[in-house]
Amino acid sequence: MLRPLELENLFPAGRYPDLLVGLAVSDDAAVYRISDDVAVICTLDFFTPVVDDPYDYGAIAAVNAMSDVYAMGGEVAVALNVCGFPDDLPADVITAILRGGADKIAEAGGVLAGGHTVDAPEPFYGLAVVGTVHPERIFTKGGARPGDALILTKPLGVGLITTVLKAGIADPHHVSAAIVSMKQLNREAVRLLRLFEVHACTDVTGFSLLGHGYEVAERSGARLRFYWDRLPFLDGAKEYAEQNLFPGGSCRNRDAYHLWVDFPSDLSEEMQLLLFSPETSGGLLAAVPTTVVKEVSAQFASRGHACYLIGEVVTGSGIEIV
Repeated sequence: MLRPLELENLFPAGRYPDLLVGLAVSDDAAVYRISDDVAVICTLDFFTPVVDDPYDYGAIAAVNAMSDVYAMGGEVAVALNVCGFPDDLPADVITAILRGGADKIAEAGGVLAGGHTVDAPEPFYGLAVVGTVHPERIFTKGGARPGDALILTKPLGVGLITTVLKAGIADPHHVSAAIVSMKQLNREAVRLLRLFEVHACTDVTGFSLLGHGYEVAERSGARLRFYWDRLPFLDGAKEYAEQNLFPGGSCRNRDAYHLWVDFPSDLSEEMQLLLFSPETSGGLLAAVPTTVVKEVSAQFASRGHACYLIGEVVTGSGIEIV
C-alpha cells in the first residue's frame, strides 16, 4: 500500500495548482478549484453501527460524513451512499438505515444521487460527499494565531456514551441526548461562523478533542490552551469515564498524541483519557479573533445553537490543559 508521502510524490502540488487542499497538507477534506468562484469539496466516511435504532444509525453516519464539508467552510451539494450489509440483514432494517441517511442529506440541502453496496459480515454505512465553497473562503486547520479564541459548537462525550450503550449499561437519558447531538448537522454552525473571520477550523470526531486540536496546533505553528472547567460534556460522560468504560480508540488516541499534551498535575488519569475519547459526529472547533467572540456568541445564542468558549491560542506548540 502506498503511504501518504509516496502518494504526494505521485501527485505533487506544484503540478496541480487547482488542487487547493490535497495530500501535500492533510485536512478534513480535499478541495479542488473549478472556477474563480467555485471549488468542490470531496470527502468520504463510513462506520459500523453506533446505536441500536437503524434509522438513527443511518442519520448519524450521514451527518458525520457531511461534517467534513462544513469543517472546510462549505455547503453539501451531492452525496453517494457507501454501504456494506450482511446477506441476512432484514430488508426493513436496511431501508431504515438508508432512509435515515437520505433524510439528513435532504436537510443539508444536498441531493442523494446513487451509491454502491457490497456484502459484508457486519453492516457499515456512510457517504461520499461533494460540497462547494468559494476558493478564497476555505476553512482549514492551519492559520490559528496567538491571541485567537477557541470555540466549540457541540458538547463532548458521545463516543464514551455509545460505547457504554453497546455494553448494555447506559442510562437511556444519556443515550437520547447523545443521539440528538450526533444527528445535529454542523450546517447552521458553519453558516454562523462564516459571518466572521475564522482563522482555523476542524470538526471533532474520531481523533478526539486533543487529537484534532493537535492537528490545528501543528498546522498553525501555535499552541492550543484548553480550560478544563470550560469544556462541555454530555450528562453521563464524566460518570462513565470515572468507571473506566472507555472505547478502545481512547487509548489509541492517547498513544498517538500524549507526547504533545500537557495536563495539570491534579487532573485524574480518567479525566485525561476522557479528552482522548473518540467523538462521533462532533461539533466544530474554530479559532477566531478575540475581538469577535461576543458577536459570535450572540449570533449563536440568537439561533438557539450551542457555542462554548473553551480556550485560546498562544505561542509555542502542542496543547495544554489548565
